[in-house]
This record gives sequence, structure tokens and C-alpha cells, in this order.
Amino acid sequence: MIRSIPIADAHDADMRTAAHEATPQPPLPEAVLRQFDTPGPRYTSYPTADRFVEAFGASEVSLAMQQRAAGVAGGQAPLSIYVHIPFCESLCYYCACNKIITRHHERAASYLDALEAELALVTARLGIGQEVSQLHFGGGSPTFLSDAELSRIVAALERGFRFGSEIEMSIEVDPRTVTPARLMHLRMLGFNRISFGVQDFDPQVQEAVHRVQPREMVGALLQSARALGFRSTNVDLIYGLPKQTPGSFARTVEQIGALRPDRIALYAYAHLPSRFKPQRRILAEDLPDAGARTAMLRDAIAGFLSLGYRYIGMDHFALESDALAVAQRQGRLHRNFQGYSTQPDCDLIGLGVSSIGRIGPTYYQNAKTLPEYTGAVLEGRLPVVRGHALTPDDRVRRDVIMALMCQGWAEYESVEVAHRVDFQRYFASELRELQVFSQAGLVELEPHGIRVTPRGWYLVRAVAMVFDRHLRSDRLGERFSRVI
Repeated sequence: MIRSIPIADAHDADMRTAAHEATPQPPLPEAVLRQFDTPGPRYTSYPTADRFVEAFGASEVSLAMQQRAAGVAGGQAPLSIYVHIPFCESLCYYCACNKIITRHHERAASYLDALEAELALVTARLGIGQEVSQLHFGGGSPTFLSDAELSRIVAALERGFRFGSEIEMSIEVDPRTVTPARLMHLRMLGFNRISFGVQDFDPQVQEAVHRVQPREMVGALLQSARALGFRSTNVDLIYGLPKQTPGSFARTVEQIGALRPDRIALYAYAHLPSRFKPQRRILAEDLPDAGARTAMLRDAIAGFLSLGYRYIGMDHFALESDALAVAQRQGRLHRNFQGYSTQPDCDLIGLGVSSIGRIGPTYYQNAKTLPEYTGAVLEGRLPVVRGHALTPDDRVRRDVIMALMCQGWAEYESVEVAHRVDFQRYFASELRELQVFSQAGLVELEPHGIRVTPRGWYLVRAVAMVFDRHLRSDRLGERFSRVI
């Protein structure tokens, strides 16, 4: 199993606590944001999913599951489950998710058949009744499923696994597909965390991305979710969309603050029409320029801080009373394929088309197309098409990256004890590269470790990228001529 970095002594604990308690300073100057604004991973895993290979497949995952069942590969690790529901009724032009646009709801029945078949294959290897501490439904739009279909898949999961008494059950919701009555059904099934996809409240922006949902609708659903006892409500926003301006997005920030969700996720739109066909419907001339995007991010961060939200890191905010903020203050923040989490370092079972999972020191991903996925499970085969077995180098870099991303503090001795390396020799080139971040006030290179400064939290992804061997290899490779 991949180990989390331990705290070596009281001094280190104090330093980590200081990193947690630091409140971000006013947003960075535009020049600094632009200097470090380069494409890079979100680090929901390390190595990232684009590094998975087809040579790692179903047989390797099957062995890892059997080893977990026998207590060999992370047998004591908490267990999380992710279920991917790919269907959506309507196409959002910005979307880069793995989804199937259809109004034929009868397609869900055959997909649930495949999910139950995959579930049987998984439990045959893991054993029936392993305890689950976290369950997440994503998509697509999980609420494409009817109440009866949602009940069916939750019941199937409960037959295969044992839900812990404090299980965190979360679901992503398209506000256009639910009513207060549907939220009540979700609550009755045990869901206690809910996330609403909003993106922007401006009518012009909503028209431009083909996702119209009035602010009043979202407000009523948030109010219903709170009344029904959901532990936490989240709202997703995107900046950089067509027709957005710094002024219009500032209004959305203010309106979201008035609705008071417990958490906010603020994502940057990545316009990649060559990779994602729906984005070809977005006119490039409608997109805000780099200066406007920088202003939106700067003003949104300042706005949410002024409204009483705590900056968790990267693009997440939470009210001080929310479990995510509490976990950050206490040094218990983690990161998984769904983003920041209060759960400890979990093994993850990914169910459904394109789902990603992790068992011990291995990652894997299911088939990305529905025919390939359903064909495999109905033939009695795990639908895994690629994966990665972590090397010793991957493990040490993963611990450093996750420590920076979650705690803002990577302590040399803890890494050395866990991995039997001399940190400053092992990462000599990375420490030299961090000098430019230090000069910009983003990190402090201290005798005992690396600390992300309050202003550095805004660019913590760029700090983490310094330790990504795969990205470093890509950059170095561009400096050499081709062999042939």
C-alpha cells in the first residue's frame, strides 16, 4: 500500500498546522499569475491517468483485488466506490466528460444490467461484505436515472458491500433533472452530500454553452437539500466560458455567495475542440482573453474569501464549518480521483464505463466506450483496458506531491523515513527549480522542508508539477533531436 507521509515530531506538526491555518493573502499580481500559468495536471492521482498503459490490464487488477482480499495489498485500507452514469439528456457545449447524450431513458436498464454484472465480477475477487466508507455517483448525469433505477443500483451495492455507519454518500446533480421530491428520494437512499452543476448564472453565458437553469431553481434546490439534512452542498462553477466577462462573473460569485452552499468548486474552462467535439460549437471569438480570465480568477478568490469561505487549495472553497475546512485545519485533508476529500488514503473501486480505480500501488481504468464496456462484463471479464503499477520513484513523488497539494508542507525527514532516500540529494534538481517559486513568494525552502506560502496556494498545481517526473521527462525530451 502507498503510505501517507508521517509527522516526524512536534516541530513538524506545528509547521504543518501553520500551513493549514494560513489564510491566503490578497490574490497574486497578474504578472505572477501569468508567469506560472502553464497547462498541468490536477493531481487527483500521481502518476496521472494519461500515464496509464494498455500493458496493465484485467489480469493485473484481478490479482490486486485478490491480494487486497487476502490482506496483502492494502487489505486494511479504507474502501471507496465510484459509480459512473454516462447519460445526459442535453449536451453542454463546454463538457469534456465521458457521456452519452440521449433522451431514451430505456437505455439505462441495460446499463444497470452491465453495472450489476461488473459488481459481481468485483465481489467475486474482493469477497462479499467489505466495508465501504465513501460512495460517489458521477457522470454524465446520475439523475438521468429514475428513482427506481437509483434504488436498484444502491441496493445492489449494499448486497455486495457493507456500508459503514459513517459512510459518506455523494452524488452529482444536474439541477434541471431534479425536484425537491427527487432530492427526498436521494436522501432516503442514504445520500448525504450533493453537488449541483451550475457553471454560471448569466443568461447570455448559459445560452452560449447550452445549459439554461435559472438562479431561482438552483436556490430552491439548495434550500430543499439543507432542509432534508444533507450534510454538505456543493456548487460547481467554471470561469473562462464564452460570453463571460469579469463583471458578469463577479455577479455570479455574489449570487452564489448569497445562496450559501457549503462548498464551491471553481474550475477553469479548457477549450480543446480538437479533443472534445461538443466544444466545436463554441465560437473562439466569444471566449474571454487571458487578461479577462486572470481577472475572473483573482476576483472570484477575493470574493469568496470576503464572503466567509475558506480557501482549501487550487480551485476549492468551503465554509469554516464544513468537514473539508475542518479536515484542512486538522491536517487530515486527502486527495483522490474526485478531488479533495476528508477520507483517509482509500482504495477505490471504479464501476461503470471509463471509471478509474485504485488498489494498493496500482491504478486502472475501465473501457471508455459503452459497447466495449458492456461486452466485457457480460462475457464475464473485468472491463479494464489500461492501468499503472507504481514504481518506488512514483511512490516517493506521489507522497511529496500530495503533501504539498493537501497540507502545503512537505517535510524532508518524513519522506526520508518512509522511502529511505536522502531528500535533498534525490530532489536536487527540483529544489533548484523551486528557487524561482521562492523568489516569487510562492514557497519557502526551509531547513526542514518545503512550505507553500499563503499566496502560493493559488498556484499549488505549478509547485507540484516540479516533482512530476513524467512531465520533466516530456520537457527534457523536447531539448534533444530525434534518434531517427
